Formats: sequence, structure tokens, C-alpha cells
Amino acid sequence: MTKILVIDDDVELCELVTEYLEDEGLTVDSVHDGAAGVERCLASEPDLVILDVMLPGLGGFAVLNKIREASKMPIIMLTARGEEVDRIVGLEMGADDYLPKPFNPRELVARIRAILRRTGDGTEPGTDPSLVVVGDLEMDVGARRVACSSREVELTGAEFAVLETLVRAAGIVVTRDDLSRQALGRRASAFDRSLDVHLSNLRRKLGPLLDGGERIKTVRGVGYLYVKPSTASP
Repeated sequence: MTKILVIDDDVELCELVTEYLEDEGLTVDSVHDGAAGVERCLASEPDLVILDVMLPGLGGFAVLNKIREASKMPIIMLTARGEEVDRIVGLEMGADDYLPKPFNPRELVARIRAILRRTGDGTEPGTDPSLVVVGDLEMDVGARRVACSSREVELTGAEFAVLETLVRAAGIVVTRDDLSRQALGRRASAFDRSLDVHLSNLRRKLGPLLDGGERIKTVRGVGYLYVKPSTASP
């Protein structure tokens, strides 16, 4: 069964989340401080972690960093409503998604299922698990590995999903809404910065094309384009 670990010092919230997720057929464990959360996470290797930013002792960002040093397991950050800086920092540090408190349990389940669909077995049903090559970029979708100019690039699950969506449509503009739906499993919102942060991380991690040109272009008012070598500007 799918194992979820909740790391949050709000015991009542953990109990409510556990009850709701178990009704959805998920196995849930909870820990109420950061240090114990890291230890439990690395020992039990859950399929997904729900991590609160505000934790006593070892804070949520420190926990995220320690987990990311050892594992690529999906992580959803819980943040205080209105704390956009926390959300952006979390995504830049490697979180796959975030959810502001208070949240609707149904939305949490939807976020969990969207992430597990794209990370559970390495590929969505019906997708081609073979190697995808565009210029100097190679994506092994089955093994979830990315190499750029023969250099292996570490990506989070969300970053991998965004890149795969763009690369499979290389040379064609993907609208913001289509990219959000296909990669993140939800419609794009004017107030949701997740996609922007994932794209920024990808540009930083992958770098420019071999000719120095932009690898992922923003087509203002439309969407985004992964540049094929043949479509790159001279």
C-alpha cells in the first residue's frame, strides 16, 4: 500500500489528515518534530512526505534539505496562508508542491494522487518509456534520469514532469494551462507560483544551449517552448 509520512507538530491536524487519507486507502504515519521526522523518513522510505514549514527544533526547510541530501522521494510542504516566500523557498530547495493552511483535505488528496501518478512507477500509462533525446539533453523516462551535455542533472519529481512535458513537445509552444495540467495535475492559477519556480530551477540546472541560446523560452501571453537545436536562433 502507498505509505504517507506526515511531519507536523499539530497533533490534531495529523489525526484528521491520517483519518481522511486512510479512508482513501493510504497508509499514514506521523511524526511531530523535525529531527524525528528525518530519522523516520530515511528509515521507513515512505512514498510521499507531507512536511510542515513551521516545526519545533529542526525547522521544515532544514528537514527538507536533509531528506533531499539522501532521497528524491516526493515532498509536499504545508505553509501558512499568505506566506508566499516560504512556498517559493520550499520549491527552490526541492519540494514537489506546497499547500497553504488551512486546506481542504480533498485538495490534499488530489495533490498526493497527482504527484504519485507521475512518480510512482516512473511513467504514466501510455507514455513511451524509451530514451528521449533533444540536442544535448537526454531523458530516460523509465529510469527517471536526465543528462545534459553528458552531465547528470538531479531533478525533483515536479521538475522532471515539467521538463518531460516540454521536451516531448520540443519546438512547439505549450500553453501555461496545458503545462500545469499535464505536469502538476491541476489548472494554472494566476496566484500559483509553483510553475514559475520549477521553470526557473530547470533553467538554472540545465543551463543554456550549447550555442549559448536560451533553452526554455517564455512566449509571453501564450506559454513555454523547449528550443530544438534546429529552431534555435543563430
